[in-house]
Amino acid sequence: MKLKFIRKKNSGRDVSGQVSVRHQGGEHKRFMRVIDFKRNKLGIEGKVSSIEYDPNRTTQIALIHYADGDKMYILSPLGLKVGDVVKSGPQAEIKIGNALPLKALPLGTVVHNVEFMPGRGGQMGRSAGTGIIVQAKEGQDIDLKLPSGEIRRVDGDCFGTIGTLGNIDWKNEVIGKAGRSRHMGIRPTVRGVAQDPRSHPHGGGEGRSTVGRKTPMTYAGRPAVGRTRNKKKYSNKYILQRRRK
Repeated sequence: MKLKFIRKKNSGRDVSGQVSVRHQGGEHKRFMRVIDFKRNKLGIEGKVSSIEYDPNRTTQIALIHYADGDKMYILSPLGLKVGDVVKSGPQAEIKIGNALPLKALPLGTVVHNVEFMPGRGGQMGRSAGTGIIVQAKEGQDIDLKLPSGEIRRVDGDCFGTIGTLGNIDWKNEVIGKAGRSRHMGIRPTVRGVAQDPRSHPHGGGEGRSTVGRKTPMTYAGRPAVGRTRNKKKYSNKYILQRRRK
């Protein structure tokens, strides 16, 4: 399996060519690395060959050489070094980089790359410096405390990888210049009140002006405040405590 392929650019356009997400485009050509979020090579040991930079995510990645000859990338947790051996499965040792079902972990264990549903692959805790705490067990269910303060319940058969993700100082990094933003694919953002009235509902007026209307609007003329989308999801019933109290 190829571990890298050139990332396709869409510059914020949808299938019809219209801009559907603004302020995107012009990024540098980059490779996508295929990350093993499922960690489903059960019982097979893998050796960390290298720790690498990935331009598509905030944390670093580790290249694993498995005993059966396969090579895969995984997210690199804090403390994982070249030469370390990692393993996944219910019988794996509880140490950094190993992936186990949550029901096999003791309370207080810090994990990342956690599944919402068994077999789906890790979807929670994938950015730099992230650690999710195994807080409680109730039968087959596991309660997790997320970095936001939210407490969420998942099935005990869901896999999680032990450890906190590295590159913790990522959030303190200063971009430094506009050109670097452009290389990252971020195009300039212009305030609505600085535009002309044909380009934005907030535009126009003599000199500096306020919004000048009861409700602030998006560039497309839709209300920009209040409830703008339906937040009901099928998984909301598994949220035991919201991050906003």
